[in-house]
Amino acid sequence: MNTRKCSSTTSRFVIVIIILIIVASFSILTATGLGSSTIAPITTAKILFSKIPTIGTSILPTWTQLDENIILNLRLPRVCLGMVVGASLSICGVTMQVLVRNTLADPFILGVSSGAATFATLEMLFGVFAFLGTFSISIAAFIGSAITIIFVYVLSKVKGRINITQLLLSGVVVAMILDGVTSIIKLSAPNALGLHNAEFWMAGSLAGARWEYLKLPLIILIICMFVLMINYRSLNLLLLGEESAGTLGVNVNRFHKLLILIASLMTGVTIAVSGTIGFVGLMVPHFTRLLVGGNHQKLLPISALLGGILVVWVDVVARMLIAPEELPVGVLTAVIGGPIFIWMLKRSNGKKG
Repeated sequence: MNTRKCSSTTSRFVIVIIILIIVASFSILTATGLGSSTIAPITTAKILFSKIPTIGTSILPTWTQLDENIILNLRLPRVCLGMVVGASLSICGVTMQVLVRNTLADPFILGVSSGAATFATLEMLFGVFAFLGTFSISIAAFIGSAITIIFVYVLSKVKGRINITQLLLSGVVVAMILDGVTSIIKLSAPNALGLHNAEFWMAGSLAGARWEYLKLPLIILIICMFVLMINYRSLNLLLLGEESAGTLGVNVNRFHKLLILIASLMTGVTIAVSGTIGFVGLMVPHFTRLLVGGNHQKLLPISALLGGILVVWVDVVARMLIAPEELPVGVLTAVIGGPIFIWMLKRSNGKKG
């Protein structure tokens, strides 16, 4: 009976993974052609395949150079960054929910986004980090997130061990302080344009996507995903409680440090390239648990795919809704995701009742 149930669960997981990979591929292909200047999916596919060495020579160009530049230099890096950002935020959400053993936790619960926003605002309004060059805003945001998490980590230690309650309280307090500092910086803004840019960045956007921005977040995502996947049993056991996990062989204190490192690194790198895109790290893991259960061997890859697909399509809506202007992605994830999440909670509670 148990063998049959396990086989059925595994088959369902495989089917879901295959469907999501197909949907993700379709999303990348379709979303790359959508925007203020729409390019047909078949043309987009031809442009992309024409760059593959083995088969590219057999494809006759039926598109303009402008179409190719739009696809390869503007849209494709943006869509790929959306997939990476969505996957990273979802994985961060899963990690934080395990760390604090609460499904309402999200990637920004430790104040990382507030630290990133403070330093990025300083750069955008006053050019404090201009010496860092082209990527000064991204580097400044990452420095801010790194300093914040180190400070929160130090505050959370009690007798040499991480106290989860202390960790959460420290994160909330530090975030409030940094939000206040950010408000002071914005009130001191020397010009309205800089303030507008800062507000737009903090609301989350993929508008400035470049191929150079994609490398570090992708590498960090792959490494962190690999580490979490090989430790999926420890993630499952930690949900039982620290004492139970310790009894079953998990070094709880060391594993807590690993999870904080992973969540902070992924969140900091993600915020650095996209600003604050909320709700993805909260909503996607919760929906995934309803879909495939709480086993992190299945939860992690499904969450990554769903998060990537979600951010890609929300970004499409963001750049088409009021074209040629665009909305911040973070605003739309909250507006769209909030009602969906409430519906999911009501549906889940209805089934339990």
